Amino acid sequence: MNRFTEQIEKAIEAWPQVEPTLHVPHNEREYRQLVKLLDRLVDEVGENEDHPLASLMEVIAVLIEKYEDENVPELA
Repeated sequence: MNRFTEQIEKAIEAWPQVEPTLHVPHNEREYRQLVKLLDRLVDEVGENEDHPLASLMEVIAVLIEKYEDENVPELA
């Protein structure tokens, strides 16, 4: 088994525990949950780009931004 296949197998095994927290938000409640998670990560990671959770923080920020772009009206 190559390294990529091993990583995918680990991700498949871990996903059921991760998915309730990390998913594309489809409603206001899910969006607010991601915002709370991002706030916790910002407290933990801060500006440290080398922190092990920095990429997770970035992914969650992208999910939040996508939801806001599609669901939050822009201020004039």
